[in-house]
Amino acid sequence: MTPRAGTMRLACMFSSILLFGAAGLLLFISLQDPTELSPQQVPGIKFSIRPQQPYNDLPPGSSQDGDLKSPTEKVTRDLSSQAPKGLNLLVPDRPQAPLNMGARLRPRQRRRRLLIKKTPAAAAAVPANSSAGAFVRPAPWAADGHWVTLHRSQQERKRVMREACAKYRASSSRRAVTPRHVSRIFVEDRHRVLYCEVPKAGCSNWKRVLMVMAGLASSTADIQHNTVHYGSALRRLDTFDRQGILHRLSTYTKMLFVREPFERLVSAFRDKFEHPNSYYHPVFGKAILARYRANASREALRTGSGVRFPEFVQYLLDVHRPVGMDIHWDHVSRLCSPCLIDYDFVGKFESMEEDANFFLSLIRAPRNLTFPQFKDRHSQEARTTAQITHQYFTQLSALQRQRTYDFYYMDYLMFNYSKPFADLY
Repeated sequence: MTPRAGTMRLACMFSSILLFGAAGLLLFISLQDPTELSPQQVPGIKFSIRPQQPYNDLPPGSSQDGDLKSPTEKVTRDLSSQAPKGLNLLVPDRPQAPLNMGARLRPRQRRRRLLIKKTPAAAAAVPANSSAGAFVRPAPWAADGHWVTLHRSQQERKRVMREACAKYRASSSRRAVTPRHVSRIFVEDRHRVLYCEVPKAGCSNWKRVLMVMAGLASSTADIQHNTVHYGSALRRLDTFDRQGILHRLSTYTKMLFVREPFERLVSAFRDKFEHPNSYYHPVFGKAILARYRANASREALRTGSGVRFPEFVQYLLDVHRPVGMDIHWDHVSRLCSPCLIDYDFVGKFESMEEDANFFLSLIRAPRNLTFPQFKDRHSQEARTTAQITHQYFTQLSALQRQRTYDFYYMDYLMFNYSKPFADLY
């Protein structure tokens, strides 16, 4: 063999190797699924609060450390500066369109079979200790359109509340939180929740839920009314020392539920004055009748029973009222100090079931725990509705309705409730 023939043979072999290599590379690239080249991102939520105990019902494709971020628990002296964004919900701007299953998935499935490759999301398995059909409340991590709507509703409610505070309560942000500001806040340490009690806005059932979450009862139906309101099962935030208050305000999820102010007022009146009551009749009823009813009977003055709604409103609007304010008709802005405490979740009585169960999903409460629907007291009586509220307020003059609206103006503004009567300004 001549040297020239050997050189040509080596060149042909080298060219063949290059051609085979290039062909193999092109085949690999064509078989590779482009979606597998980018990191898998599971829609859902990210928390800035670490729960006290591990959970098994994590979203697919995530880990306990991956979706739960521990907050910085730096302690400073000023309580008012330690109100973080407790729930940092990361949701896509719009739901992703479903894939065309016939046109797109089949070629990818064929390529995956050839490559025998699984993505991490596809490999996620159901926890061994979970049982199908046992859960009542859906998990939020599916991030469907309804879940996104609930999240955006929360963002809007908090935005409206912050803007109202900035406009009308500018000095609040510079004040320090005192025990009085947190006296209506109940603490559930196991799931790191702070709940500000707003009477006549589902507070009895919310405290039942917190007691079940704390392991103090197995079911909300087992907890009696007196246990809820007169027991000491749940601690208030003001019973902790300054360090304990600061720590919980800084690291726990803070939430409150509100109600249309006129409706809440009528609900309180019906509950406290239209039924026998050993406290409100002798304490409030007697004083109201003595001040605002001309020629009140001796029996009425003795018992304090039979207060009428216009008389009750006269007491409410009187700057020199004969007996002090009560939490059942006090402003939410005073009860919960939302301009001073940065609440993470704002629910509404009007959408209680939806909001409550959404919140329970966010904090990863037990999956079989849902918000109870039973009426706490006077169960045979219809709940106070907008129609019933209108009937009570038609007993008032236009001026009384306007003054009552002015009395609750900040609650209407902060929680974005519409004017209940057309003649209000």
